[in-house]
Amino acid sequence: MPAGRPSARALVIVRKFRLAVVWGLIGLLWWCLLTALERQLQYAEEQGTRLVLAQLRAALVVKGAETMLTQPERLAGLSGGNPFDWLQAPWPAYRGDCGNAVPEPGDWCFQPGSRESSETTKKGWLLYTPRQPVTVDGNLLPADRPVAWQVTTTFVDRNGNRRREAGERLTGLALEPVPMAMTGVDGPGARP
Repeated sequence: MPAGRPSARALVIVRKFRLAVVWGLIGLLWWCLLTALERQLQYAEEQGTRLVLAQLRAALVVKGAETMLTQPERLAGLSGGNPFDWLQAPWPAYRGDCGNAVPEPGDWCFQPGSRESSETTKKGWLLYTPRQPVTVDGNLLPADRPVAWQVTTTFVDRNGNRRREAGERLTGLALEPVPMAMTGVDGPGARP
């Protein structure tokens, strides 16, 4: 064999090495692509959750203002109500009554509580199960674990004790996070 010419065995080894490098690069690029895709899915989930909450909070502002202008004595009765009922158009991911079950990932539902005889508004909690871990209002919501909110009233807190007392007038409605244990819902993913 003339000097300077690689043997057939050496050529096979070089080709296998090149093939291994190519497959390694393809694997690395695939991993980077999947990581970027997962980040984008998480970002989209987070933005979608924030959008729904912003729409619901806007509906609460409108409903609270409407009620204060027309029937201010009814404002307290809206506490615990279903904010999806006050939207102009139905929301695609809203599934209605939860039926004591945790909503599917990506879905919203309303879990009714006990109905008070003096109130005409159904009381309860708004439930949501994120598909991806998301941060909402500074809180990390883990994936596939339901979270709950409830419509509450806001008021002028003159003494700063965060409790409404006689003489402190109601000013509107708000959507506040609450522990899942308050909702009475149990099932896979429900947390106390």
